[in-house]
Amino acid sequence: MQQSPRAGREGDVLAVVSQSGPTVSFFDAASDRHLGTVQVLAEPHELCFDPTQRLLWCTTAYHSGYYHANSGRRTELTVIDPDARRIVEVVDLAPEHGPHGLALDTARRRLYVSVEGSADRPGGVVVIDTQTRRPVGRIDTDAPGPHWFAIDPAGRTGYATNKEAPFVSVVDLVRGTLTAKVEVPGSEGLAVSDDGTHAFVASPYGGSFSATDEDRPTTGIRVIDARTASVVDTLPTKDIVLPVHLTSTGKVLAGEVPMESDPVSRLGRHAPGRLTVFSADTREQLGRIEVGLCPLTITSSPDGRIAYVACVASSTVDIVDLETLRGLARLYIAKLGEPGAHGLAYIPRPA
Repeated sequence: MQQSPRAGREGDVLAVVSQSGPTVSFFDAASDRHLGTVQVLAEPHELCFDPTQRLLWCTTAYHSGYYHANSGRRTELTVIDPDARRIVEVVDLAPEHGPHGLALDTARRRLYVSVEGSADRPGGVVVIDTQTRRPVGRIDTDAPGPHWFAIDPAGRTGYATNKEAPFVSVVDLVRGTLTAKVEVPGSEGLAVSDDGTHAFVASPYGGSFSATDEDRPTTGIRVIDARTASVVDTLPTKDIVLPVHLTSTGKVLAGEVPMESDPVSRLGRHAPGRLTVFSADTREQLGRIEVGLCPLTITSSPDGRIAYVACVASSTVDIVDLETLRGLARLYIAKLGEPGAHGLAYIPRPA
């Protein structure tokens, strides 16, 4: 008999951001039981769990609203003890602002945080020492709004996606310099392969197109060759993709955001989203499954067996068995009609 994908997860925890909470909620990964909630600053966005310090980092990007429609950019990161479920510290990055994407290098004890630019400086990536929890550097990305950020397993190369800028910024993490710009028509989420040879980037930028645009670039995931810093392939999707995630088993997970025509809004209204799965090696599509409205963040269990898809417009997290592409459960994170689920982090039980 095949073992349940939930087996052996007792003590593991899933952390979920609610933008409208504003909270970080914790759920038992085996039973989906709600364990507790931590109140955080307004507009929390992404999460990153550091297993070496056993701390959870949370970005807070804006005072209210979202990218290009907000009342001002925040400057803080919230550091949370996920076991005690309490705030350890709020780290202020000022004058840096609009922190969003998070990438962790446990070997070098470095956390990378994408920040937005200003009138006199482009966007960039702030480098934080995870032991002292203090900034130790900044890398310019030459774009106004780097949003998501990912690094290769060696901790030498980083990739920042830029919504409006027509390129992905490639940075040398050792020298702290911008080394290349890979041409794409705006970009969203991304992931880097386990061997560091390729990056998978969602493109184009979804906010530029309406539900009925026919002349938008091919939607999908651009495959970037790290050696040549160029696009070598595209994994096609039917609709715009926002989040991209790579599992430990070599599956590329894409969150498609279908839109329907709406007489009130040029961009349209959300239809049920899709989790689309590709093989990172063969680049073939392995299947897809319907999820909530506007998937915005994806993560997976360490064994690559289960996917978690946070859908901000429906305030839900879909839990999916990646071997059968079957939905296991749906978590409801915020009040219906309010922007909800965003950042995710899978937290294994203490050793």
